[in-house]
Amino acid sequence: MPSGIILPTVAQWLAGAFENRAQSMAEPAWFVHLRMWQRLLPHRLEGHFALFAEQANALFLDKPYRQRVLILQAVDSEHIQVQYLALKQPDQFCGAGAKPELLKQLGWDDLEWLPGCALTLTSQGNSFVAKPQPGDRCYFQYDGKTREVVLGFEVTESTFHSYDRGVDPETGQALWGALMGPYEYVKCEDFAAELPEYSGSHDQ
Repeated sequence: MPSGIILPTVAQWLAGAFENRAQSMAEPAWFVHLRMWQRLLPHRLEGHFALFAEQANALFLDKPYRQRVLILQAVDSEHIQVQYLALKQPDQFCGAGAKPELLKQLGWDDLEWLPGCALTLTSQGNSFVAKPQPGDRCYFQYDGKTREVVLGFEVTESTFHSYDRGVDPETGQALWGALMGPYEYVKCEDFAAELPEYSGSHDQ
């Protein structure tokens, strides 16, 4: 299927609020109960579909963290790239997953490019799987220190499995995230209806 046709479907499947409640109850020692928001921006970024993402402990939904932006772009007729970007001022958009009005002013100047933090997305049956290119290493700054994360996910119309895990950039030791397999999220709110807003000329 051509990437131009796949792109809107991927964006719709990614857009929503997700929780891993069942997984956290079954394996509480390994999986915290989290809520994750992935919200379509109300405008394109340089013509591309873009989503704002953040997550929170389900017990502290008023304290979301790990804000980032995902850019979806067709790299050729068959392949899609998912590029991760950091927010220069993440506190400015904290809570925007539940309050999308905060995203109206988010533009390219608010974002920081993250070299090595891109995934190649492929269709596999009833899901899309996103993996890094061999040799890519994704670094970001947090609390004044250089951190590294190994990215990856699989999405269906109603589920999102996150393989993201933080690692020590020097030793490669896994520190947080999907240490014992993916975080298995189920979509509990669907934001796909926000997609038609992309039809206008609102590029920033």
